[in-house]
Amino acid sequence: MNVRVRLLVGSLAVAAVASVAAGWVIARSNDPSSSDTASLDNNVLPEPPSIGTNAAVKGDPLPDVTVQLLDGTDVPISSLKGQPLVINVWYSSCVPCKKELPDFAAAHLVYGDRVRFVGINSLPPSDREESFARDKGVQYELLYDANGEFITSVGIAAFPVTLFVNAEGIIVRQSGQLDQASLSELIESKLL
Repeated sequence: MNVRVRLLVGSLAVAAVASVAAGWVIARSNDPSSSDTASLDNNVLPEPPSIGTNAAVKGDPLPDVTVQLLDGTDVPISSLKGQPLVINVWYSSCVPCKKELPDFAAAHLVYGDRVRFVGINSLPPSDREESFARDKGVQYELLYDANGEFITSVGIAAFPVTLFVNAEGIIVRQSGQLDQASLSELIESKLL
């Protein structure tokens, strides 16, 4: 027998054994005497695996952590307090983040004299990330959470996230992806 035929026969044998084993497992799981199906007999389905979601942080103060400037200089989050604040947490390969950055740039032009805008990138400081945002029209402050302190402390599991923070540093609203109209509405209703 040549090598190809032996490989084919061997693969078929492995597939047959795997199919029989899988069939046995399926038949066993449908056996009413099996204790694994007891919860199904009572019409109670097992819990599905959980999907990471963002923590609810409305009413929480901004965390006392440090982020960085492009040059690596540390910036305490506490230094951002003092006026209403929009913090957009993003990164360049996040598709919804890419989509909303021009809307944040436009809102900054309208509200930037009354509301401080800050972008916090979840990646280490990088010219590439900085250029990406600037190419989307972003002119507000860009900071970097290289060690994940900020993202972890506010419980971010899915991107983008926008935090609306009052002048005292209390988070008054959080949101996922926003367009310019929604962003403007939330700034007007939550910060001004």
